[in-house]
Amino acid sequence: MSKLKQWFQGPQDITEAEAVEDYAVGRVPKHYRWPIPAIILVLLGNSTAMFWFSLGADMGNLVGWPTMLLPIGYMVVFATIIGSCIMKLASKEGLSLNLMTRGLGFGYMGSAFTSAIYAINFIFYFLFEGTIVSHAIANYSGVEVNSLAGVMIFACTGLVAIWFVWKGMSSMQFLQTWGVPIFILLFGFCIYQLTHHYDAVGPSGWHASGEVNSTSLWLVMNMANGQIVFQGLMATDYGRFAKPGVTHKGTAGIMLGMLLPIVVVMLFGAFLAYTLMPHIDNPNPFSLAMDPGFVFPFILALVGVVFAVITQIRINVLNLYSGSIALSNTMDMAFNYRPGRQWWMLLVWLLGVVFYICNILQYTGTFLSITGILTNTWVFIILADYLVCRKLLNLAPSDFVEYRKEYLHSWNPAGVFALLIAVAIGAAGILGAYPMYYASFISMLAGPVLHVVFSVATRGRYYFTQFPQDVVTNWSPSQSSLCPAPNKQSATEMN
Repeated sequence: MSKLKQWFQGPQDITEAEAVEDYAVGRVPKHYRWPIPAIILVLLGNSTAMFWFSLGADMGNLVGWPTMLLPIGYMVVFATIIGSCIMKLASKEGLSLNLMTRGLGFGYMGSAFTSAIYAINFIFYFLFEGTIVSHAIANYSGVEVNSLAGVMIFACTGLVAIWFVWKGMSSMQFLQTWGVPIFILLFGFCIYQLTHHYDAVGPSGWHASGEVNSTSLWLVMNMANGQIVFQGLMATDYGRFAKPGVTHKGTAGIMLGMLLPIVVVMLFGAFLAYTLMPHIDNPNPFSLAMDPGFVFPFILALVGVVFAVITQIRINVLNLYSGSIALSNTMDMAFNYRPGRQWWMLLVWLLGVVFYICNILQYTGTFLSITGILTNTWVFIILADYLVCRKLLNLAPSDFVEYRKEYLHSWNPAGVFALLIAVAIGAAGILGAYPMYYASFISMLAGPVLHVVFSVATRGRYYFTQFPQDVVTNWSPSQSSLCPAPNKQSATEMN
């Protein structure tokens, strides 16, 4: 195998069972690690998701050019920092973030709650991306998008995505490898057709639809804030396969390899919307101009439908995979039920079909605010636990994270109560106690502060029921810690 091929290809000496399960509820072994370029290649499916076309157009509509660069820059910088930190920890441990949450301040059952939160995110994004495909096919074929035929289109395209991701990372890597050049080719043809048949509107013409003030700026910052953690979470699902010795430079490279193409797609989303808007005969042309399911068939006809289908199957493969990882962990922790990761993809698909019928996308803005509150607060608590409670205050080991049930409390009140209180504070904003666009910022700052306070107050009592003797650690509890101490002699002998 050539050196170049090794960079972009995952391990080949694996069993089919390993490929299908992908260590959803266990530690990734050393022989199943992937090179950084191969991980980036898989994540490019997320970079080219049509959600980013919509988000870029929406930001342009709210604040125009060049103000829209402020939330985009905020998203790239902080998503890179957060993602590189949690990805390095995940690759070192070989664990998904859901499994690490067990030992990082939440306890065994406490992390079942956060895994459910994570799964809800991917069910929604599976629904959102699948809706774009169904809209593209329905608009071209003259089918009502909310009809029974529209539902069947959504369901069938979802089943195609399941077929591609059934065998885990190995099959996804194949799909993304060949999907990237196809995306570039078809999108290049789309831009060619657009610029030759319509008057292109560049950034100087991307004006806000209303006054650009503090409210509109906070709205777009809130959109970006909902992504700074979620993108890191998605990348970590795949970054856990990186080699254990990967540096922060390496994990930051993975994040930037995913995020920089996202910026390009967002800017093209605004370009497409502003160029097409004068040519759309509709009372609200911008609502259609920011819907890729309308835009690409409008420009390319049948080729636009093919483009939407190929692109969205690639991103929904990632949504199905990450959703199945989260649900596997939730059910394993809550009920000790392990039917296999791949079967949980069917549940993600089924819930997507049900919510499509219920037209839950009409509440997209509120839903994104809620999930931003939940995911941001959860991950910031985890980071506070690792960086402050462990590394700074020495309340628990920082050289390993325990995830096995026999060594952990069911609930660690420090993380659980910090999350519940912070989420309640955010929920007050959703319910109108203060502007909703502040909610995710306030809750994600309150959560980690409360967690550190609660962890100090309990003196690390709830990290372990008994200290695992099959790990080697340099940690020694401080005199103020109530956490069980390691048996140094036993650990050394076993090593």
